Amino acid sequence: MGKITFGTSGWRAILADDFTFANVKIAVTAIAQHLQTTGEASKGLLVAGDYRFLSEEFMKATAQVLAGHGIRTYLCPVGTPTPTVSYELIRRQTAGSINFTASHNPYQYQGLKFNGSDGGPAPVQVTLALEALAESLSQKGGPLPEMPYDQADAKGLIVPIDPKEPYFSRLRELVQFDVIRKARLRVVLDEMHGNGAGYIDQLLQEAGVNVKVLHSNRDPFFGGGHPEPSVSELPDAIQLVKTWPAHLGLANDGDADRFGVIDSDGTFITPNEVLCILLEHLIKTRPWKGSVVRTVPTTHMIDAIAKAHQVTVRETPVGFKYIAEIMGQEPIIIGGEESGGLTIHGHVPEKDGILANLLMVEVMAQEGRTFGSILKSLHQEYGDCFGDRLNIQLKEGLKEAMTAKLKDHPPQEIAGQKVKEIVRKDGTQFILENGDWLVVRFSGTEPLMRCYFESKTVEGLEKLRQAGTELTRV
Repeated sequence: MGKITFGTSGWRAILADDFTFANVKIAVTAIAQHLQTTGEASKGLLVAGDYRFLSEEFMKATAQVLAGHGIRTYLCPVGTPTPTVSYELIRRQTAGSINFTASHNPYQYQGLKFNGSDGGPAPVQVTLALEALAESLSQKGGPLPEMPYDQADAKGLIVPIDPKEPYFSRLRELVQFDVIRKARLRVVLDEMHGNGAGYIDQLLQEAGVNVKVLHSNRDPFFGGGHPEPSVSELPDAIQLVKTWPAHLGLANDGDADRFGVIDSDGTFITPNEVLCILLEHLIKTRPWKGSVVRTVPTTHMIDAIAKAHQVTVRETPVGFKYIAEIMGQEPIIIGGEESGGLTIHGHVPEKDGILANLLMVEVMAQEGRTFGSILKSLHQEYGDCFGDRLNIQLKEGLKEAMTAKLKDHPPQEIAGQKVKEIVRKDGTQFILENGDWLVVRFSGTEPLMRCYFESKTVEGLEKLRQAGTELTRV
């Protein structure tokens, strides 16, 4: 039985292998004990889950364990989006939330995500404490405190709630639906069999948008693919955008905290490009003051836009919990990461793929032109920037060998350029003499090694791709 380990976004593991009811009860007990220690247990916890296998059963088991510790559960409907959970726990001022989701991971996975009372993913010091508590409980063995569900319900320790409408009210404050209403757009929406069903489509239809929805039914197998809004997973949406035709296409991942955007010609707009489009849009349309927060492997075109508008950029390791920490310290305009996570000023310190997609609809409605045209304007004003990444499946010994290679024998030259600086804030980043860069790091949510790279030219990008392929071969 594997150890309970919290990565960049909670504990994820293979169902019936390490992700078992026994381990879930240990993890929840650790959270309950932690909250009793901090004095927050009396505030209660939100409990939610996505549409994966056994989510309802894990939610029920969690409520029973929390009740055994005298902690009230506010039980959300299964399929409640992660950002909705985050907003509701802030609104209710609970001690936090336990959310059963493995986000964009394949169907074999389940996950447990713990967010604190600020609405953001639990910081490292908290997850380390939870891991230590869970390990201690596992070593001790024996029965854990819990209360039968019916008894807990009768005692008022389980309170069913539906946080959808309060969350909708907040989105109506953040998104300019009056602008969207005037544009009479046609939008394709791929729910990827996930939690976003009944959210974006309902709000857009209220604003007079003609919406065609794909894959909104519950399917724990996610149609045989991954619930990740990437170009490889969205062929149906891309095709429908072109043949309908639609002004744009949208998608959310399994728990609706990540976004996917498709232009009117079927071109997939990368998360990096979305961040750049929205940063420029928000600076020009909102009166907000604050910094921009991005993770290490996220595009540096954000830096160019921010510099032109005299906005400070904060760089963090990968993981939205680090962006959330910055949000707790200072106001921001936007925070995001290249993997499709984003939040904005005054909103939750958590990824919100629903909000991100709605803001892109607002951009299309206001600009009245394609995203490709908008990106062309950005490149003309701030300079060209091209990025990509490689995903390498981890095999036995690869992580150890690669870690040693990058530490003991880092390259002095990459893609014909001398390495100007090596930064180890997250993984290993090589900054080259011409300003191009390459990062190698290990995923905190999947058994993958990732190689990210960015260049000011298409030719430079291809050279970095080849260099990255060679560098990650051990």
